[in-house]
Amino acid sequence: MKNIVYILLMISLISCCKDPVDPKGGKSIPEPDPNNINVSILIDLSDRIDPNTNPNPTMEYFQRDIEYIKAIEKGFLNHIKTKRIITYNDQMQVFFNPEPSDPKINDFTKELKVSFDQNTNKAYFNTVEKKYAELPANIYQSAIKDGNYVGSDIWEFFKNKVNDYCVKEDHRNILFILTDGYMYHENSRFSEKAKTSYLTSKLVKSNNLTTSDFKTAFEQKNLGFVKANDNLSNLEVIVLGINPEKGNPFEEAVIKEYWEKWFKEMKIKKYQIKSADLPSNLEPIILKAITGK
Repeated sequence: MKNIVYILLMISLISCCKDPVDPKGGKSIPEPDPNNINVSILIDLSDRIDPNTNPNPTMEYFQRDIEYIKAIEKGFLNHIKTKRIITYNDQMQVFFNPEPSDPKINDFTKELKVSFDQNTNKAYFNTVEKKYAELPANIYQSAIKDGNYVGSDIWEFFKNKVNDYCVKEDHRNILFILTDGYMYHENSRFSEKAKTSYLTSKLVKSNNLTTSDFKTAFEQKNLGFVKANDNLSNLEVIVLGINPEKGNPFEEAVIKEYWEKWFKEMKIKKYQIKSADLPSNLEPIILKAITGK
């Protein structure tokens, strides 16, 4: 009798230690390790960064982006420094969609893809700090000098690329999106009933989302972005740089409503949507988002 009880106890313990099972395929689903982080940065290189089109005397928007990126890099390295070398398994990378035509920018992007493993030496920290102190500024300067702002296809990125580029098993996956909140690209411009793959100030006006009661119209018409992905529950998203056009006091709230509904429909559980504030104000939020505490 004792032997039978012992065997049953062992079976129970083994079952508890197994990874959860995917009900569709029957395969085990590894639990993400919160100590392994995979940080991605998606940059909107549309004319929002153009200091002539969208000037800001306090601090230009492209300069704010650069400081946001430095804060992300700081949070990433701070996290790794809390770990033992043997547990290093962390990555950080930068993306654009579509890729800029300037090959220099694409080369900079390759340099900004960094990873840490148990063979990483301490000198690599200085290398990463140097890259992120210099290369983001070079990217923005090249884009502004080129002046060919083709927009940012964020919708298509979520539809076809985010799973492959930004989601890794056994990691906390964190995606930062640097954008003004509007979404438009000619290659992904379509609508399904009242929902669209894009958002412009003109669309906000045409949908009569210009009063304090905009949520009523938003819900009654079932407005929003077309869903681009079925399940991104293993991705955390932080949007930085929301910058509504002037003239509609409710524009910023409308933009956030679009993004929030979109994230919820794609089953993104953790997300934040922040305005284009000064980097000194957003840095604590960025650092906290990376620590997850």
